[in-house]
Amino acid sequence: MIGLAAGARWLGPGNVVDTGMVMTPRPSGPCESVTAAQARTLPRLTGTSIGRLRAFLTFLVVPAVACLSWRGNLDRPRIAPDELLAGAPLGVAVGSPGSVVEEQKVLALTPEMREFLDAHVDRRAGAELKLKQLVFAIVDARTFGVAYDDRTRTAAETFRARRGNCLSFSNMFAAMARDVGLRAEFQEVDTPPDWTLDNETYVLNQHVDVRVDLGLAGTKVVDFNMADFRSTYEMTRISDGRAFAHFYNNIGVERMLSGDAATALWCFRRAAAADSRFSPTWTNLGTLYLRNAHHAHAEAAYLQALEVNDSDLVAMSDLVGLYDQLGDRALAEVYRRRVIRQRLLNPYYRCELARRAYAAHRYDEAVGHLKFAIRQRPREDGWYRLLGLCYREKGDERKARRWLARAEEVAAANVDNLGNSLPSSLPKPASPP
Repeated sequence: MIGLAAGARWLGPGNVVDTGMVMTPRPSGPCESVTAAQARTLPRLTGTSIGRLRAFLTFLVVPAVACLSWRGNLDRPRIAPDELLAGAPLGVAVGSPGSVVEEQKVLALTPEMREFLDAHVDRRAGAELKLKQLVFAIVDARTFGVAYDDRTRTAAETFRARRGNCLSFSNMFAAMARDVGLRAEFQEVDTPPDWTLDNETYVLNQHVDVRVDLGLAGTKVVDFNMADFRSTYEMTRISDGRAFAHFYNNIGVERMLSGDAATALWCFRRAAAADSRFSPTWTNLGTLYLRNAHHAHAEAAYLQALEVNDSDLVAMSDLVGLYDQLGDRALAEVYRRRVIRQRLLNPYYRCELARRAYAAHRYDEAVGHLKFAIRQRPREDGWYRLLGLCYREKGDERKARRWLARAEEVAAANVDNLGNSLPSSLPKPASPP
């Protein structure tokens, strides 16, 4: 869910194009590189996907004949965001489709949900007790129980189905927590890059959960994917508007991939209205145009994504692919270099490079990558451990012991910090909390 840009691309029949971190139209595993040669050799980064939000990008390979006349964004003014959202080239009416809920219903509670709260949460209790009661009532199979699937749902839909992705459960939990008087907010979680394959589309999964402010008692993180949760991940509070942008963006992609361009465009409009600086909306809108062969509009949408988030790797990668396919090698190279620079700033990617260097016995190279990664994420105990092992292989036992000891210290601190998170896997206590 998280908010951060997530992406995937459509696997066009018989075509191969690699545009970067999020997708490549080939039957092999997803890649991170911006060149096909690298893509064949770089393994997938670590991470699992259960419970994570999915926002998608699709990529349509453009016929080579287009290369003859394409001049990129150099010969004409940029298409304005309002024009992109209007969708005139797509022939979509301005009206709202009835199949997608209005914003005020995303977090709305039903009478059944309030009955559930009345049965399991003491509204007169203190905030800590109410939070524990609510979490245990939701995760306990005897009272509710939760199961993951990849659908994005409103709070009420999630309650009825007992199923959803991480955004679905975050919607439900935030709405119910607020109803019993808890101060619950959405937050984006900066997890390592993680891909899954869904209906011939590679999907970059990202994550959203909920934080609850307990006043003097501090804050607690409620995450329905505790198998993947680490207290070391950076978490950023987001507004309801950003959470709604996540919601409509996800629904829009689901409809786009099913061929419903009208509903997809309407959802992207709603996502942009909720938070115009949420870059995945613009990247996915560009993909919608590209799937319908409107190249100039696709380019403008990708550039708008970079206007609101100049570090959006998905937008950069899609521009590389677009310009490569349309024959503008100079512009493709500009964005290819931007992708490379941006990826090298990602501590998780640098750690992956360190693992590969370690496996290849290039220990000095691994040390360089690890020291960069640790400066960016000083709470990742596994990185200190690998650094210690590098020094041991280099024959520097003193530094090896130092970094391995530091790994143990950081790991212990992370266990303590995990106490601020309430996992979905906790069993219900024998007696009321």
